[in-house]
Amino acid sequence: RLREVLEDRLQEIKKAKTWKHERVLTSPQDTKVKVKGAEGQFLNFCANNYLGLSNHPEVVEAAREGLKNYGAGLSSVRFICGTQTIHKELEERLSKFHGREDTILYGSCFDANAGLFESMLTQEDAVFSDALNHASIIDGIRLCKAQKFRYPHRDLNELEHLLAHSEARLKLIVTDGVFSMDGTVAPIKGLRSLADKYRALLAVDDSHATGFFGDTGRGTEEYCGVVGAADIICSTLGKAVSGAAGGYTTGPRELITLLRNVSRPYLFSNAPPPPVVAAALKRLRENTREFRAGLQAAGLTVAGDDHPICPVMVGEAPLAVDLATGMLERGIYVVAFSYPVVPKGGARVRVQISAAHAPQDIKQAVDAFADVARSVGIVKS
Repeated sequence: RLREVLEDRLQEIKKAKTWKHERVLTSPQDTKVKVKGAEGQFLNFCANNYLGLSNHPEVVEAAREGLKNYGAGLSSVRFICGTQTIHKELEERLSKFHGREDTILYGSCFDANAGLFESMLTQEDAVFSDALNHASIIDGIRLCKAQKFRYPHRDLNELEHLLAHSEARLKLIVTDGVFSMDGTVAPIKGLRSLADKYRALLAVDDSHATGFFGDTGRGTEEYCGVVGAADIICSTLGKAVSGAAGGYTTGPRELITLLRNVSRPYLFSNAPPPPVVAAALKRLRENTREFRAGLQAAGLTVAGDDHPICPVMVGEAPLAVDLATGMLERGIYVVAFSYPVVPKGGARVRVQISAAHAPQDIKQAVDAFADVARSVGIVKS
């Protein structure tokens, strides 16, 4: 009976053209990749490899050195015998990088968000979450006993209304710094003002900003001109910073100490220390501007702010699938997103720009998008 029920659901997904087909790469993560079952190479425009460090020789060598000096794993959680000097060194460097008192490492940022809310909030407290926050924030909030409020995306007026009517002991506002499906940036300055006005705390998930967003890669705070605005930052080492794995929470020393003692997903991570590459930051900004301008000139709608996440908005799921399929046929690897990953009617093809993309890569992608969009009827000839 279970197989029948599940098969019916799978057929519904296929019929709606929202099936998530996993293509298998047969090459390292890079701007050009090989895909199992396909000939030749494809330009990769769907990775979080913002600074092009996933396969950078220095990062690969750092991983080799870490393996040689510290082994492949620790077979223990941190508080028993799972902490090595490399973990403490990375936590110290991340604290200095963000200008915070202390940092705690996790296996991923998903774990960091899962461990935050349950650890610090009780039924006396309240959490206020942006409607488009990442699934890890949503799941983390579900685990805690606090009062839960969701405000419309970046709607400061509605958030203020909720804060003004709350009598909670602790009030925690939580937001993505950059929203990964839209490329929009949280109004950090306005959120900080409301936090100050209503004696609330501000937590930011900066996974799609750390290491490359802002003049020195300090993330959304720096981009918005309010460094230090967030009381708590959760972020990742698996995107711009090394492209490897691991997540962390950084903030007040007392909070980090509490997380070390009661946070359930608290795991070790042995990712290499994060480099900040000025040249890569410059190239990333230039590539982003060039790509956005090219697609807009071709008549396509690119959502989001001045960020390397460039969602090409289509609307209907079948059109998004057709666009992504046509791009792959032209040697460009992108992925279509539709409901339930994004709202109904908001299907899109998400493009992610990397500093490692050469100017000719950007031009090739722009030209291909223009051609395919015309051929599938998204843009009229």
